[in-house]
Amino acid sequence: MRLLIVEDEKRLAISLARGLTAEGFAVDVVHDGLEGLHRASEGAYDLVVLDIMLPGMNGYRVCAALRAAGHEVPILMLTAKDGEYDEAEGLDTGADDYLTKPFSYVVLVARVRALLRRRSGSASPVVTVGALRMDTSARRVHLGEAEIVLTTKEFAVLEQLALRAGQVVSKAQILEHVWDFAYDGDPNIVEVYVSALRRKLGAAAIRTVRGAGYRLEAL
Repeated sequence: MRLLIVEDEKRLAISLARGLTAEGFAVDVVHDGLEGLHRASEGAYDLVVLDIMLPGMNGYRVCAALRAAGHEVPILMLTAKDGEYDEAEGLDTGADDYLTKPFSYVVLVARVRALLRRRSGSASPVVTVGALRMDTSARRVHLGEAEIVLTTKEFAVLEQLALRAGQVVSKAQILEHVWDFAYDGDPNIVEVYVSALRRKLGAAAIRTVRGAGYRLEAL
């Protein structure tokens, strides 16, 4: 999944980006509200982590502008403010959740995953496709009774396919959600990870749809 962090505290933003990248997310970071609004308006993100006190345009206005333009991306607001009125204002402008600084990183990751599950229409962190079971919270994969050990990027690629099981997922869609905005390497990197997944799950698990992309098959 691809996340956007809009946070002007650069040390915090970099720390969050590193942690969320290690969790398997593709993460972009900007440090002011206007740039955050511009990036989020592109519609390429699965979730936005949005600070309230930002230069250029505050988080309330960014959130309200996104909602007014019809963008439904989940928004998790961060603020150094504390109080029920601040939280109410954030939620009233269209935020989906709210965390007050200082917060637990573990709690933030849990909130992010919960919002992403809600967006995908699944209340459970477990995605099942035939004999394949992916626990997106514990980051574990089982094929039947056997556990399949995947790297972070392998898991992220498989997650994109599993969330759209039975549908064709293009190489561009996988790149967009698994690698960050700054990636300018060979787009064939997707084929490398699909080949690795086939070796671990079986060649029939992922079908290539020529000229269109890949489809995860129920095993």
